[in-house]
Amino acid sequence: MSDEKMVGIVLVSHSATVAASVAELAKGLAGAGTAVPVAPAGGTESGGLGTSAELVSAAAASVDRGAGVAVLADLGSAVLTVKALLAEGDELPEHTRLVDAPFVEGAVAAVVTAATGADLAAVEAAASEAYAYRKT
Repeated sequence: MSDEKMVGIVLVSHSATVAASVAELAKGLAGAGTAVPVAPAGGTESGGLGTSAELVSAAAASVDRGAGVAVLADLGSAVLTVKALLAEGDELPEHTRLVDAPFVEGAVAAVVTAATGADLAAVEAAASEAYAYRKT
């Protein structure tokens, strides 16, 4: 499976703990054997709250399997950091997209969809559709 092209997922949060926990949840709900490359990029290099362009770039490079990278961000400066990296053009793998989706539900939908071998557009659509999930 490692030679198979697959969409990678990066979860950008202001908190390393939140990013890692959401990654763990999404992979767990997708199935214990899922080979979807998922990387958290949370907090700063020093372990504080914030967003690090370097951590985001490294996470994206680590999950790039040739089918694109979907990046989900929690809020504010995390979104702005990803947008800035995309604007620079050479900081993220080719075919990297910032996905407009709720962080937790979108991450689960993205990983579950990527696990089916879906392409980047389908992964992005599934994550974005998570806005419609109703809890009442």
